[in-house]
Amino acid sequence: MRAVTLVAVLLFAGCGGGSSESPQETTAASQAAKAVEADTTRYSVREETAHLDAMGEAFVKLALGLGQHDKAFVDAYHGPAEWADAAESEQRSLDALETDARGLLISLRKANEDDPGIRAAMLEKLTRAALMRIRMAQGEGFSFDEETLFLYDAVAPAYDLADFDKALADIEALLPGDGPLNERVDAFRNRLAIPEDKLKTVFDAAIAECRNRTLVHYELPETENFELEFVNDKPWSGYNWYQGDYVSLIQVNTDFPIIIDRAVDLGCHEGYPGHHTWNVLLERDILGEKGWIEYSVYPLFSPLSVVAEGSANYGIELAFPGEEKITFEREVLFPLAGLDPTEASTLAELNKLRRKLSHARNHIAREYLDGRITRDEAIELAMKYQLVSRARAGQTLDFIDTYRGYVLNYNLGLDIVEAYIDAEVSAGLTPWEAFEKLLTTPMAASDIQQAP
Repeated sequence: MRAVTLVAVLLFAGCGGGSSESPQETTAASQAAKAVEADTTRYSVREETAHLDAMGEAFVKLALGLGQHDKAFVDAYHGPAEWADAAESEQRSLDALETDARGLLISLRKANEDDPGIRAAMLEKLTRAALMRIRMAQGEGFSFDEETLFLYDAVAPAYDLADFDKALADIEALLPGDGPLNERVDAFRNRLAIPEDKLKTVFDAAIAECRNRTLVHYELPETENFELEFVNDKPWSGYNWYQGDYVSLIQVNTDFPIIIDRAVDLGCHEGYPGHHTWNVLLERDILGEKGWIEYSVYPLFSPLSVVAEGSANYGIELAFPGEEKITFEREVLFPLAGLDPTEASTLAELNKLRRKLSHARNHIAREYLDGRITRDEAIELAMKYQLVSRARAGQTLDFIDTYRGYVLNYNLGLDIVEAYIDAEVSAGLTPWEAFEKLLTTPMAASDIQQAP
């Protein structure tokens, strides 16, 4: 791999100029884009042997360096061990990393202008996201929309709570009774919690079915595998820690009772055809076959996460279309868990209605992170619109406190992925073919939305 020298020279220039690309964005985010991007016009770059392989390597080292300050930034790494060791031993300052990021960003823009392509375009967006996280780590504050635009290349729409209230009315009709609706929903779902001594049995069966349905359509490496762990005291319900060499560690949080429908949801989302499958395909097809070294690192706060989370959620419906999920749960998982299968249909209908409330999480996060509501007010909104107990709503706020605007990737990401798959199917692909194309074609949200 050829080396590259990127020399960034500070020059005082005007404050004009912004990025030529413009993802769908709100007015506030658009103004923020111009303000943040204006700073990069103060830099010019002299490149020696500029090459995308070298710039990919530079990005990986930038990400590893940032990971020393921002511990959640590097979600997975399976590149050269000496690069990770160097990042840990050098402990480069945020100011030095900012200079590197700005220089690399200018180099990538020039590469994109000279020879446009998906690799340079995604590297540019990845670097822009890293620069944003550097500035956040330095103490700069940004609005929810500004943050998600630069980190995830996406901005959530404005919401009207009245739209969510309509969905609540439908759920009220499904589960009538006395007391607050969230308490009735929570009580119903808790009746369908998997007994603790049956958790492994149920999850093993669910993940095996998710895997079998995926392998009908995709040929994965013979050595691909995962380890399943049950953990607690986490702000999330499930997590995939990709280890490299086609192996994942899948963790399921047991802080709260795990409802029966979560077994398939997490089996697909964290495993097949979700995160594990996506990481395996990236490592084999993009890192291995194409040699794009930047895919040896997964920066959590980056445009990759829209596809990561959106596809993982879409993978549930892909693997279990129509009534197949509830049929499998009723016939296989309910008996394994010792639960009443006659409740399955009501649970399925409830889940369809609850999806209409999924974007309420974005609204709550935006209002809370932008300082318009307090944490207690956010918890009350989560209880009402996510239909959960106060304790579960508190976990939602813990997640928002930890990962901030990342919440957008689950619901807006699903919408973006679903629209892309529908368009590809209309063009002649099968859903599984369209899904594989998405997983193996590096694209950010704006790229997907602009795809023909």
